[in-house]
Amino acid sequence: MALSRRVLLGQLAATGAAAAAVTAAPAQAAPRPGGRRVHTGFDRLAADGYRLLDGQRVGIVTNPTGVTRDVRHIVDVMHADPRVRLTAVFGPEHGFRGTAQAGGSEGRYTDPATGLPVYDTYDKSGRELADIFAESGVDTVVFDIQDVGARFYTYIWTLYDCMVAAVAAGRRFVVLDRPNPVTGRAATGPLLDRKYSSFVGREPISQAHGMTVTELARLFNGEFVPRAAGRPVALETVAMTGWRRTDFFDATGLPWVPPSPNMPTADSALVYAGTCLFEGTNLSEGRGTTRPFELLGAEGIDHRWAAAATELGLPGVHFREAYFAPTFSKFQGRTVGGLQLHVHDRSAFDPVRTGIGLLVTARRVWKGFAWRADHFDLLTGSATVRTMIDAGAGTDEIVAAWQDGLVRFRAVRERYLRYR
Repeated sequence: MALSRRVLLGQLAATGAAAAAVTAAPAQAAPRPGGRRVHTGFDRLAADGYRLLDGQRVGIVTNPTGVTRDVRHIVDVMHADPRVRLTAVFGPEHGFRGTAQAGGSEGRYTDPATGLPVYDTYDKSGRELADIFAESGVDTVVFDIQDVGARFYTYIWTLYDCMVAAVAAGRRFVVLDRPNPVTGRAATGPLLDRKYSSFVGREPISQAHGMTVTELARLFNGEFVPRAAGRPVALETVAMTGWRRTDFFDATGLPWVPPSPNMPTADSALVYAGTCLFEGTNLSEGRGTTRPFELLGAEGIDHRWAAAATELGLPGVHFREAYFAPTFSKFQGRTVGGLQLHVHDRSAFDPVRTGIGLLVTARRVWKGFAWRADHFDLLTGSATVRTMIDAGAGTDEIVAAWQDGLVRFRAVRERYLRYR
């Protein structure tokens, strides 16, 4: 009997899934220097023969990070497997295949590789997004995207909005887990004030949340979705195996695929929860360079900023005087001065505290400093940080101001953690 390409590829995928099932057992996992073999939620879903999706018309919210260990895209793998009825793809910010820059998406189109319809979910919510799910005809919506651990990274709010829309559309929702690349050790930074709710922060979680996407999905469902939609979503999650809360991404054995165009490495993610705040100022946050969020600067800044930042004695990081010319975004094609962060002790480094220290010193040493106030307040979740810096508060005083709210969030967060 002749085999179709779909059936043949499905058999190959089944073989790979069987191999994954064998290696999933801790006693048989290949040891790696400095880490363990981590199996993602998708690895475990495939190894189980996709039983969780049996009989369902499936749509998946994903982007270029939805890959297997050998960097095959999961949409291609699932589409080729006759055990899965994959009928739609939903693209977030930057798009399903990742061609759009910040604040953009790919729109609606037919994926040339699979022939599947791709729906645009970027910055869509409520009834509009529920109608997209209804139009697609899916029974179950699956979410599988690599997060970076910061409240203002929009993929977690695409997760939230899709959960709320799934309730309104009467759809089942499945979240496949991937590691938090900067560990899940702690939640840090200010909480969002709901008056500042936006697509870079819908609900009151901390600026660096220290959770994985399945943990966030459980927290959203338990704490926030009922208030938004009247009842929780029919949620199922597929956890990882082999991941511990203290693991940085390079301990996982998984391939790093940039989650967005300006997140090229796991080092970018390490600093992002703090230095992304410079989006809310007139300084460059390093977009248009090979080290976004690690390089910061503006015209008129010189060595004095790096010196002032060094004097703060912030743990785990050194600051180097740096000059660069962004190829796009702020100061495109112009040489600016500033600094580069060099994290030398990841376990001691606090990105949010570091970001505050850099803002305090930048405003002090550079007369040209200015806020993009509306955007900055959305990033920090209130006007408090900006107004305290303007009033001359130091780093310690600003960090102290959010501790009461952070303690409350940490207590809530603890109920939804699933890894140790």
